[in-house]
Amino acid sequence: MDEEAIRLNKAMANLGICSRREADRIIESGRVFINNSKVTEIGIKVSEGDKIKIGDKEYIFTRKKKTRVWLYYKPVGLVTTHQDEKGRPTVFDDVSSKISERVISVGRLDLNSEGLLILTNDSEFARMAESPKNKWERRYKVRVFGNLTKSIIETLGKGITINGINYAPITVNVLRKSNGKNHWVECTLTEGKNREIRKVFNHFGIAVNKLIRIQYGPYVLENMQQGEIKETTKITFK
Repeated sequence: MDEEAIRLNKAMANLGICSRREADRIIESGRVFINNSKVTEIGIKVSEGDKIKIGDKEYIFTRKKKTRVWLYYKPVGLVTTHQDEKGRPTVFDDVSSKISERVISVGRLDLNSEGLLILTNDSEFARMAESPKNKWERRYKVRVFGNLTKSIIETLGKGITINGINYAPITVNVLRKSNGKNHWVECTLTEGKNREIRKVFNHFGIAVNKLIRIQYGPYVLENMQQGEIKETTKITFK
């Protein structure tokens, strides 16, 4: 190994395969081969040009490439995962013909949600962008159905605990109110727990029937169309 060799788990993360923690589990399971030799030691290192094989997938380790970031308008009906056990179409199936590099997502949008999804070739950038410590705002345009009261909006603005899970304050601004119980609102939050907006509204008996993410930190959806992807030169590390 040369002096600039790095730990295998970090190499796997840099290649966008998985997180370092997940890499440790995969290595210990005996599923990883380096240059055709099985490895099970977490601390093993790899060097430039080493071949990493996991199952039927092969990767050639290279030094960290230039960080690249893409904005993608995720349509409804795609799951944000590289492989789906149910065989459903994925975000990465859709973008594979549009981006030459292997990419990972910054956070996720669930199957029935649409809008801005950040894609990158850099796992360290993804971890930074996902961290609640950076206080990046996530903004969503949401159509809800139910009795949305001023009291509910004020409660969400202070933060709420549901089934033992603490949700940080969510700012809710009513954009358009119909004569019935359908309302368009804009929700702003600084953390991204799983299905957070749907869960907090459901707690008050309010259904979310459309959810569009329009901003993630410094990145804005603007006038992008569903399925559109574009690279941005705005790359911010904190």
